[in-house]
Amino acid sequence: MGAPLEYALEKKYKPILENMLPRDPMSCFNLKRGSPKEEFPCLDGNYTCMGRILTLQMYSRQFNRATESGVIFDDIIRPGLENPGSSAGSVSVGCAAGDAQSYILFCDFFDRIIEAYHDHKMSRTQESDFNYDNLKGGDDFDSMYAISCEVSVSRAVEDFSFPMHCSRGERRKLLSLAKQVLSELAKDFPGSLTNLAELTQHCEERFLYQQVPPIELIKTAVGRDWPDARARWVSNDGSLVVWINTEDHLRLLSSRTDANIQEAFKCICVNLVKLEAFYKKWRHPFVWKEHLGWVVSSPAEVGTGLKASVIVRLSHIPQNKRIHDILERLRLHLHPTAKAGLYRVSNAPTIGFTEVGLVQLLVDGVKLLIRIEKRLENEGGIDDLVPAHKYSMDTVTLLKA
Repeated sequence: MGAPLEYALEKKYKPILENMLPRDPMSCFNLKRGSPKEEFPCLDGNYTCMGRILTLQMYSRQFNRATESGVIFDDIIRPGLENPGSSAGSVSVGCAAGDAQSYILFCDFFDRIIEAYHDHKMSRTQESDFNYDNLKGGDDFDSMYAISCEVSVSRAVEDFSFPMHCSRGERRKLLSLAKQVLSELAKDFPGSLTNLAELTQHCEERFLYQQVPPIELIKTAVGRDWPDARARWVSNDGSLVVWINTEDHLRLLSSRTDANIQEAFKCICVNLVKLEAFYKKWRHPFVWKEHLGWVVSSPAEVGTGLKASVIVRLSHIPQNKRIHDILERLRLHLHPTAKAGLYRVSNAPTIGFTEVGLVQLLVDGVKLLIRIEKRLENEGGIDDLVPAHKYSMDTVTLLKA
């Protein structure tokens, strides 16, 4: 066969059309680095999820990729290299996304992290449910054991890089956008916004945020230019706090001095839905991906971005030999607080459940832990109280029914 036919117009416009094709961002860089084998990090003594999953083969596949905003794979794994964790205690994910595209471009890595950390199959579609009326209980804990509670939700805003990678200009635009949105929220739900630079030691202790960021944020570049363009909005009644440009673009927090997590969750749901509508109005919706749900910086919080916790008085169950098995099946974390005998119980996964499902998981789990604690106080057996299987979204639905 002869050479393919070449038409005059095609020949004329071909260079122009080729120039319109998106360039590989990595081709814009001139990084002074060796081969993937030479650059592969030392993971000896690394106890993060990243350290357990990352191999040279996987590293090599990600090595020459970059997102449109310039995030490379070494940026992604930096948190786990700076803080490798320890053999004792809970396992961290050891990685973070620099932008929403990171989860797509580096899906080979992130999907494995999410599956391992959350015990979740990425083939499932994530669902969302802010109908707080679907929550059963949460206002009826035994007050002798359940002391206080809080619910927080993180969100990322479309078209902006995430905190570890965003520029000063992006961060300042995010703050300006948040001011506009929160001023609209304040029309029905009054509150005030304060820049972190203006906060002093005279602030209420529960709202105080360090003038110098935690060392973890400095190591991962999230704390760059601190406290520039970081702020905190507090409702006049103190029921809601919104942190801007800290670990994520937005973090809503509702905490209570009692354990009525039903009310804390309602506060989050009502105001988060309003904020979402306001951000859409300004053409900057929150980042949502069908298989990931609500996308945020850390893969430890994708799906819902929701962390709920109850402070519980426990003296027997933390020392019980079956505690790790019980917590694993309840899908809960248990961490000691600064006060002896008080423990923070929180949801372990953030994906694979709806928002209502996660809070229901916590409510049911806390009630069961209190029942087990009471049984142990009376020196009784607990075998009949230990769940036979891990809780799932289907389990939570059956318990609600």
